Amino acid sequence: MIGRKLSILNIFLLLTIGSQAQKNSQPLSSAVNPAPFVIPALREWSGASGNFVLHNKARLVADPAFAPVLLPVANTFSADLKAGPLRQAFAIKTGKPRPGDVYFTLHPEDTTIKKEGYRLTIGEVITIEAREPVGALWATRSLLQVLEQDSAYRHIPRGQAIDYPQYAVRGFVLDCGRKFFSIDFLRQYVQFMSYYKMNDFHLHLNDNGFKDFFGGNWDSTYAAFRLENNTYPGLTAKDGSYTKKEFIELQQLARSYGVTIVPEIDVPAHSLAFTKAVPAIGSKTYGMDHLDLDNPLTYTVIDQVFKEYLEGPNPVFIGKEVHIGTDEYSKKEAEQFRAFTDHYIRLVEGYGKKVRMWGALTHAQGKTPVKAENVTMNWWYNGYADPKKMMELGYDGISTPDGWLYIVPAAGYYYDYLNTKRLYEKWTPNMIGDQTFPESDPLVRGGAFAVWNDHVGNGITEKDVHHRVFPAMQVLAKKMWNGADSSIPYQTFLEKSKQLGEGPGLNMMGRIHSKDSLVYSYKNILRLKGGNSFIQTPLQGIGYGYTVAFSIYPGEDNPDNAVLFSSPDAVVKLKQLSTGRLGFSREGYDYTFDYTVPVKQWSHITITGDHKGTSLYVNGVLKERLEGGKHRFANGKEMAKVQTLFFPLQYIGDPQHAFTGRLGNIKVFNCILTGDKINALAQVIPNSIH
Repeated sequence: MIGRKLSILNIFLLLTIGSQAQKNSQPLSSAVNPAPFVIPALREWSGASGNFVLHNKARLVADPAFAPVLLPVANTFSADLKAGPLRQAFAIKTGKPRPGDVYFTLHPEDTTIKKEGYRLTIGEVITIEAREPVGALWATRSLLQVLEQDSAYRHIPRGQAIDYPQYAVRGFVLDCGRKFFSIDFLRQYVQFMSYYKMNDFHLHLNDNGFKDFFGGNWDSTYAAFRLENNTYPGLTAKDGSYTKKEFIELQQLARSYGVTIVPEIDVPAHSLAFTKAVPAIGSKTYGMDHLDLDNPLTYTVIDQVFKEYLEGPNPVFIGKEVHIGTDEYSKKEAEQFRAFTDHYIRLVEGYGKKVRMWGALTHAQGKTPVKAENVTMNWWYNGYADPKKMMELGYDGISTPDGWLYIVPAAGYYYDYLNTKRLYEKWTPNMIGDQTFPESDPLVRGGAFAVWNDHVGNGITEKDVHHRVFPAMQVLAKKMWNGADSSIPYQTFLEKSKQLGEGPGLNMMGRIHSKDSLVYSYKNILRLKGGNSFIQTPLQGIGYGYTVAFSIYPGEDNPDNAVLFSSPDAVVKLKQLSTGRLGFSREGYDYTFDYTVPVKQWSHITITGDHKGTSLYVNGVLKERLEGGKHRFANGKEMAKVQTLFFPLQYIGDPQHAFTGRLGNIKVFNCILTGDKINALAQVIPNSIH
């Protein structure tokens, strides 16, 4: 009886709601669109109903009054749309929009649109309004993320967004000195950062390893300076560097994506690359990674290095800011250090640039004045530079607290992976160590997280670094744009964030999606004849969390380094170097399994890999797991040995060094198989060589 009364009441309520809806001319089927999920989150959203559909004939239309500055934004957006799943370029025009178009315009005097902000109105036309071109660019990043999450890559919910950043500097610091990153990687990172509205890419261009890992000998300790240098040709690293032309083009690309490249030349500590090029400027007291600050030649050399990149009408460093390092020098030489710091602030400013430097003046207290006006510090450790005291002196800063934001891969200190849950729930750039400032404090310019490759030679690759950076970039993009505003719980953010990648045309994570876990299969038997013998697959490689299985029948007399699978990222070899055993190589590191594949008979091989290591199964049985290895040094020091493999799939075989033999039943899965599933794969072995 109670149930019947409730049912009647429900019917009455529905009729009442329906009647009211008719009075308001709003049909029951009408729904207001919730804010679309993007990273960083939209600051304000007013939903409408229905979707804008990006049709093939849509045009990207720039307001003629601002065409010179808006057409580059439209061109970048068009290139990204073409690189994305649609694989289609859109016409770019100036004039008035028609239904179905995307329209760009500026309102330079409209103070209701904040700096870097934009107003995005999605109706019959998508209208992007901003005070400056970069705001319009950020609007396109939001649109691209919405499109990425749509199965047809065409639907955008109608409504209006007003969006703007809490902090002006939203940065990432990459240590290129102790680990080389290719120029292609840096170019991809510019686009990746832009996709998440991260606008400040700080490149640490020189550094050195710890001499304890190199026999306690400075002469054998690794050091590198990554830029082409004509004044001191011996300064440029031989194992990886950037030409001036490449570096200029990188900065120009970054500009087109709203990203600023901030180059750092780190002196007077972390400076072994300079003292190896000019030994006379090394400190005999504090070690050759310290410059001798009492030697006039030191100033001559470092002056010339900076001048080479700053002078002339077309300098190599084209941006507004240059980082001069100034970190972790012996405090016993505080006065000399302060004089050195002041000298390079003024030298760089003399070329029309603003200066950044590491905060170190609490550590290096003294009487020698150091210029503060218009100088920015990276506040990384309050014991080295107390932010409150630095503000009182007139410095502004970028929040870079080591206890929150330092990734040091596989080193055993700081973070191997950042604690993204803790960052999401508790940190914002106004929190610097044990000091918290108002979010609106103008002296806190923003934040930056960092990757430091302290342990030179530990086997870390570009792919490994990116695997650590990617989840941090997503979380910190939100925290640096939105500040303390967390509109959804971390777990919800985490789940939704998995729908987003690195940006159109990028797949540095090596994610391969499919209806089931099998993403590639080659069922036939492939005969390879050595040398230039291969087939090319549609996949370049697969990232961590994979299984690759195949049957193999090697011929006799395969040479050393005979290749089974290859790509620009790695090679898998039948015979690693001169060992005769199965192995793989990537980025100059060679790894060997304790297994030799028998010749002239079929075997079944399964390789699985994650971000920790790589496993080999032979005929369904685990043979070896490469994980947790150590480099052990004569002085008792140990360094982790990273044994990961981003599996290469561009070629089965190789254009130059393919093995001789047969491969069959090749299967690639985007998950790690174990136990019975691996054993089942091993049962399918050809019974003849055909």
